Amino acid sequence: MNKNPVIVIISSSILFICLFVGCTKTNVNLQSKVTSGKEIFLRLADNQSEDYVTVRADREFAKIVEQKSNGRIKVDVYPAGQLGDEKDAIEQVQFGGIDFIRVSVSTLSVIDKEMGVLILPYIYRDQEHMFKVLDGPIGDNIITGLENFKLTGLCWFDAGARNFYNTKKDIVTPDDLKGLKIRVQENKIMIDMVNALGALPTPMTYGEVYRALQIGVIDGAENNWLSYISSNHYEVAKHITIVEHVRIPEMIVASKISMDNLSKDDQKIIKEAAKEAAKYQRQEWLKDEEEAKKKTADKGVFITKLQTNKTFQEKVKPLYETYGKDYQDLIQSIINTNK
Repeated sequence: MNKNPVIVIISSSILFICLFVGCTKTNVNLQSKVTSGKEIFLRLADNQSEDYVTVRADREFAKIVEQKSNGRIKVDVYPAGQLGDEKDAIEQVQFGGIDFIRVSVSTLSVIDKEMGVLILPYIYRDQEHMFKVLDGPIGDNIITGLENFKLTGLCWFDAGARNFYNTKKDIVTPDDLKGLKIRVQENKIMIDMVNALGALPTPMTYGEVYRALQIGVIDGAENNWLSYISSNHYEVAKHITIVEHVRIPEMIVASKISMDNLSKDDQKIIKEAAKEAAKYQRQEWLKDEEEAKKKTADKGVFITKLQTNKTFQEKVKPLYETYGKDYQDLIQSIINTNK
């Protein structure tokens, strides 16, 4: 029986492609299961600049992974939003298009409502309290919950305390914020917090803020010391108030699809490397934060230090009812951690 020449050509082509793919280096997203013997390439997204502390920690993570795998697993880091802003990139991670992302808990809380508790204003007494919460059973349970959203939490990063800064005046009380257009992250909790303080919240992606401050689309923003300096926002918004209204931790999160496609041994390598990179990141954060504060003082910035932030705390209390009514036990557990 004569074979159809078209079928022969197609069959030969498929065989060639299969052989070619089988001989090339492995991308975890293209395989049903990757054994621990193959060379693996993974991608990590970050929206911060090349020299920012989280990107340096991303690269530390990549270095440790490569060392622990004897050079077999390589993680390529893509800073400066090369793979999309946080919102877009996290969606790609969920579907395995990107393997890892360094992401703000603010962004994750849009996906997992329970994580919104972690960014309630003034829920942590200080940095030490925050990491006792995150590195303990509470943080472990929240990480486990991310599995329901096709994500695997790997470690917690520091992102400091956030303060208000603006182009117009010193802020001493919440009344001084009234009428000011303040950029916030694209997150309902952050929007309602700024509303509660009397300002006009303006959701905006991070990369748009400098220009918006410069031309008056917004009057101010709120962020940590490092971002205030690294983004050059101090050049156009020279009034900053140390109100420390919220601490928003960050994470390295993996695609559950990508992790499930790795062997158990390789998953262990990834998780151990992330924990080690987190220790590095937290130490580097504190160093960079001190440098940022010194630099700010040298740049002619007007720094307002409050004797107390109780008036700000009172204004934002309603958020605990709005966003915490279903998580009262969790909120109380956080507050009571090593009190």
